[in-house]
Amino acid sequence: MSAPDDVRSERTLSFPEGFLWGAATAAYQIEGAVSEDGRAPSIWDAFCRSPGAVEDGESGDVACDHYHRWREDIALMRELGLQTYRLSLAWPRIVPDGDGEVNPEGLVFYRRLLEGLHEAGISPMVTLYHWDLPLKLQERGGWGSRDTVDAFVRYARTCYEELGDLVPRWATINEPWCVAMKGNLIGDHAPGEKDLSTALAVAHNVLLAHARAVAAFRDTGLAGDIGIVLNLTPATPASGREQDVAAARRFDGFFNRWFLDPLLAGAYATDMVEWYSRQGALPLVSTCEVETLAEPIDFLGVNYYYRKVIRASRNGMLRLTEVPQEGEHTTMGWGVTPEGIHDILVRLARDYRPIPIYITENGAAFPDKIDPDGRVRDPRRLAYIRDHLSQVHRAIEDGVDVRGYYAWSLMDNFEWERGYSQRFGIVYVDYPTQHRIPKDSARWYAQIIKKNGLPAEG
Repeated sequence: MSAPDDVRSERTLSFPEGFLWGAATAAYQIEGAVSEDGRAPSIWDAFCRSPGAVEDGESGDVACDHYHRWREDIALMRELGLQTYRLSLAWPRIVPDGDGEVNPEGLVFYRRLLEGLHEAGISPMVTLYHWDLPLKLQERGGWGSRDTVDAFVRYARTCYEELGDLVPRWATINEPWCVAMKGNLIGDHAPGEKDLSTALAVAHNVLLAHARAVAAFRDTGLAGDIGIVLNLTPATPASGREQDVAAARRFDGFFNRWFLDPLLAGAYATDMVEWYSRQGALPLVSTCEVETLAEPIDFLGVNYYYRKVIRASRNGMLRLTEVPQEGEHTTMGWGVTPEGIHDILVRLARDYRPIPIYITENGAAFPDKIDPDGRVRDPRRLAYIRDHLSQVHRAIEDGVDVRGYYAWSLMDNFEWERGYSQRFGIVYVDYPTQHRIPKDSARWYAQIIKKNGLPAEG
């Protein structure tokens, strides 16, 4: 595989020995086969059928057909030189009703996939939950119910027992903020609720499920590491005014600290407890239970895409507004701010106990197309990844223990409420034919992996 012309520097920003280079996906976004081999519906299958919920009425019914094409996809990963691959397991494929009989065919699929990765020399990181809650559990209260916490722990134990010999790194939950706030407050993710009290109850139950699943993993005696994946977004005040500084702090509490503090310090952020309490929305939980959320983990996964600039406002639950940023934006409308990944990494090392970190998602959506010569040129994505990796390297030099990087995403896929309108992949997917084409960014990334370093600017 030849590299694009962008790899041309004599100087290299070298990453630590043993640094892992990979890419990430999620089950509902790529697998398809939603009704095959015993898989039952998830909340996303139901949400996609709600009129107006997903752009163009799309769904993950077929997606990238990875369920049938996984061998081809592993061969592609191997061609790119990926050392590690982050995937998620579909809960409704393994335990169709969420809390009952285990589906043997679901386990067979994932065992074959994991064995295939090992045969290709690719080390998996497996996420237990990437948003596809079995629909039967949602009908009984979803993540707002403690019964779902218990069901998740039983599901996790099943995965450990059946697949644990093939998994060196587990992540319990992907992006609890999205599970709680996008799914139950903002309402543009499944299950589409819009209630603060529900969202806060979901947030707590998801963190509780994580902590108990970590404890269950320890009980197995399996080798390997376990952690959780958070999406983190630094918040910058729009000015030095006291109101804007306070608003940015409030956004940070809502988005970052509400999850970081209990996980890494065993307590909810005091300022946000007061804020939510004044609105009568805080669920009643004991201090002792909150302390259990800080069950020791082996690593923290960090998903980073953008930063926010915040101004005080009289509107909204948080009394703040986001200020539009100048400069380049992705087709998701997100500002491109590479320095933010450095800032959030340094902040983690400064404000919390030392913990190994993996960048578990980082990437950008741009309007890619196949050129007449069959090549997919994506210089903006290449530059995005390059500039963010440079900032990750800078954070490592500043003493942050970053162990690996997963590009989001391995391939174009179903992008949740945006359907198939957004292309995040370093591999292009032609959906009518399911043909995969490595983009220029993929060819460039393969060279970065081979060098374990980034061509330095200048």
